[in-house]
Amino acid sequence: MPKLRGEAFWRETLRSAHYVVAPMVDQSELAWRLLSRRHGAQLCYTPMLHAQVFLRDANYRRENLYGEACPEDRPLIVQFCANDPEVFVQAALLAQDYCDAIDLNLGCPQMIAKRGHYGAFLQEEWDLLQRMILLANEKLSVPITCKIRVFPDIDKTVKYAQMLEKAGCQLLTVHGRTKEQKGPLAGVASWEHIQAVRKAVNIPVFANGNIQCLSDVEECIRKTGVHGVMSAEGNLHNPALFEGRNPLVWEMAEEYLEIVQKYPCPLSYVRAHLFKLWHHTLQVYQQLREELAKVKTLEGIVDVNRELKLRCQEEIANQKEGEKPKEGLPFFHWICQPYIRPGPKERCKENGASGTEKGVRGKRTLEEEEDGNSELLSKNKQKKKLRNPNKSFDPSLKPKYAKCDQCGNPKGNKCVFNMCRGCCKKRAFKETADCPGHGLLFKTKYEKSLSWQHSQRGIQSPEMSQRGEAEVGEAVVLKEAGDSAV
Repeated sequence: MPKLRGEAFWRETLRSAHYVVAPMVDQSELAWRLLSRRHGAQLCYTPMLHAQVFLRDANYRRENLYGEACPEDRPLIVQFCANDPEVFVQAALLAQDYCDAIDLNLGCPQMIAKRGHYGAFLQEEWDLLQRMILLANEKLSVPITCKIRVFPDIDKTVKYAQMLEKAGCQLLTVHGRTKEQKGPLAGVASWEHIQAVRKAVNIPVFANGNIQCLSDVEECIRKTGVHGVMSAEGNLHNPALFEGRNPLVWEMAEEYLEIVQKYPCPLSYVRAHLFKLWHHTLQVYQQLREELAKVKTLEGIVDVNRELKLRCQEEIANQKEGEKPKEGLPFFHWICQPYIRPGPKERCKENGASGTEKGVRGKRTLEEEEDGNSELLSKNKQKKKLRNPNKSFDPSLKPKYAKCDQCGNPKGNKCVFNMCRGCCKKRAFKETADCPGHGLLFKTKYEKSLSWQHSQRGIQSPEMSQRGEAEVGEAVVLKEAGDSAV
């Protein structure tokens, strides 16, 4: 059967999917995909898989794709990150029988993608991307798709999309943010870029960005003309987003936990999903937030979820007539709803610090972070505080260390050179000196070596003289034998 392409692939294989769940690392696993499909999602992506690891590690393949077969989990697109055409295609060949298409990740903006040289950090390497897609289009039995981020310039974004289409990409997902727009600097995605790409290419286009509820999906399709809309964070906070519902959080959480019982996944994935679902409620019940963070079993997570449900039901029972949601939320905290990520200025206000002129979040001062006030401590230090309540981060209580004369690091208390161990070792080696404080005995070992050499010469000298006399005698005998032969 010939491989379907473009519009035909979207209509027949993907069943004209309009509602799409994004590829999310450690978050779009099978259990979550099944939950999303039950509540309106028509197409799902796997989490981003590393092509090199997928190729060499059978366990990685089994855990992420080759597990228990699930006919309900279709249509499905497997996403890879890669920067080598051969590696990408070999990994895709191992995955193609378990999915309906292979997607190349060209949109990840995180630092790990920069270090690994993949995702959005390949968007300037058009020759490499052409080779990767051309080879995949030639070798694979399923279509090749791409997910990209935009350039600041619309024209360059359009040319980028056209290049991918020409190379063989059969469907394009466009995230309307640049690779610099992430975290607190994410800002608003540009549907203008997405609309321009949709008009310029002849393959199906999915839009990604600014999707928090069903009305956003409908508006995006209307304004950009795309074939479908992809949601990531909106889906994580409300799996029923594509149904246009805002269900009770514990309903979604309990349904998800039931699916996890049947299709297990790492506990860290489950915990992360419950943190998203219960995000607003956990701001109210901080103690349960800490319990959810520390729990070590699925049964423990189920217990925390049950306790959160009971607390919310008590709150509902005691609710006064006409009471409105707090903290500016559109719904009460026990209802699934979007989380609006605060911008840099809002974050600065939350932390009680003013930002820079560019609006970048101001950092906590050392005094603020280390004065023992848990509200000002970093998350990492708060975790340490939980493990050891007696731990103090007050700098005045820290021991004072004398500094190395050479580099400024703490010096050894018994160092003869008043240096840290690294500097002391270099100097002691150079000067053939000892430093008992650091256990460096270059001088002592050198003297022992000389002494041993002298003693060896004394032992060997009689043997050497006897050997010399024997060699002389042998030479005389040979000479005499030669003379008699002549």
